[in-house]
Amino acid sequence: MKRRSLLKAIGLSAGAAFSGTLPALASETLLEKPKGKKLVLTVPHITDVHIRAGENAPKRFKACLKQIISKHKVDFFLNGGDSINDASYDNVVRNQVTEQWTIWDDCIKTIDRYEIHSCIGNHDTWWKAPAKDDEMYGKNYVVKRLKIPNRYYSFSKKNWHFIILDGNNSKISLDDEQYNWLEQELKNLPAATPTLLMSHYPILGTTQVLVGGGHSDCKKLKDLFYKHRDKVKICLSGHNHLSDQTVYNGVRYCCNGAMSGFWWGKGDAESAGPGYYLETPPGYAILKMYDDGTVENEYFPHTF
Repeated sequence: MKRRSLLKAIGLSAGAAFSGTLPALASETLLEKPKGKKLVLTVPHITDVHIRAGENAPKRFKACLKQIISKHKVDFFLNGGDSINDASYDNVVRNQVTEQWTIWDDCIKTIDRYEIHSCIGNHDTWWKAPAKDDEMYGKNYVVKRLKIPNRYYSFSKKNWHFIILDGNNSKISLDDEQYNWLEQELKNLPAATPTLLMSHYPILGTTQVLVGGGHSDCKKLKDLFYKHRDKVKICLSGHNHLSDQTVYNGVRYCCNGAMSGFWWGKGDAESAGPGYYLETPPGYAILKMYDDGTVENEYFPHTF
């Protein structure tokens, strides 16, 4: 196009825009708003509730659950394990285990209109049952009480995929059966499917350096996640009662404190405030999950 013709065309377009009769093509180019990411899920992550009768814990836990659903418009809950105070110690007897699960059931009625997807914590399992064929022995009983399909499993919501892991095995790791399942699960997902993984124990991060209690197979899992780095976006954990966010190879690792804080107690000698464990207050996390695969994780202290 010659310079004079180009200037004439520009002038016509400018005049058309001013008069409100901009040609359709120019209108789409100049006036269309840029598309932004869309929030598709808001999900609370609660972990290490350690529910029991003492310390007024049931009332405090219920109050916190009510706060979550009144303050945040949530879609469903993720529960990171250690739901009950403890079934794993050697001196725990049957009625103590059933009492704790009964309290858990009563508290969860507070949010009974929401789905709760849980993983198994190390304190949830009664290993000292009289026999291995006892109904309450081992992980199968916890699966039943938490109303989950298996000790490890997956599900999808909106465009996100969720994988729930069981690290309660030798040396805090995935057993071979589970690792092979996870490897196939990630492989079978369509490319760029945003994926969240939840385990009770941290896989990577700062907290296990401070207090221990992390996955011994972290390098193996890190390598697997890197292979599927277009999919794996975030890994949630609890166990250590500390709040930490670490990003490695584009994956966000979030240890989201503990609902019970210092096990519903006043706090340790080195704590920064009531109910704190070290520098972390009792609380929960809220995840904002977007259609482009990005995710935000924010920890909210509670004072109940």
